[in-house]
Amino acid sequence: MGSHVLTTLHLAADGLVCERDGRLLFEDLSLRIEAGTLLQVSGPNGSGKTSLLRLLAGLMQPSAGRVTLNGEPVGAQKEQSSLLWIGHAAGIKGLLSAEENLAWLCALHQPSRREPIWQALAAVGLRGFEDVPCHTLSAGQQRRVALARLYLDGPALWILDEPFTALDKAGVAQLEAHLAAHCAGGGIVIFTTHHQLSVKPAGYRELELGRKTA
Repeated sequence: MGSHVLTTLHLAADGLVCERDGRLLFEDLSLRIEAGTLLQVSGPNGSGKTSLLRLLAGLMQPSAGRVTLNGEPVGAQKEQSSLLWIGHAAGIKGLLSAEENLAWLCALHQPSRREPIWQALAAVGLRGFEDVPCHTLSAGQQRRVALARLYLDGPALWILDEPFTALDKAGVAQLEAHLAAHCAGGGIVIFTTHHQLSVKPAGYRELELGRKTA
């Protein structure tokens, strides 16, 4: 990815209003996120953290307001190919192997060859599990299959809902370092977590949503 792309990367939200099941989660929310930012979205359960991430990823439409990526509406960008979304669930297919899952997920952005996929799996500690059906893996291993996408070429904007779920201590430390390195290279990471970060890069910001509970 060229440096000119990274230096112009920005995500903006203007006047967002989010209602779910007749309940107002948040309103008049505006923000601008520049390249190099690690944005942690925090707040109590029911405050709309996941809903906000889905709005920023173009997976939901706001009740009012808009979200743009590099000046273009997020929802208009085909299949969100300009960003990488990993939800709270691992989002992998149990009958497929780890390699097959990554090949399928990469096809949403750009196809990846076997060697980079195996290198990505090795990076998350899954060397030797490339051909193993994912339904036989532990919850932590399935989470690492999903997170291996972060070690493959792809979009510079990552939106991650609870990415540390089911990871052990070593996995948490590795992911923290990788997210920080991505931002240092000009990427953007927007995420939620109940985990207390040990590594906060220079571009770290926190957005706390209101304290309305479900």
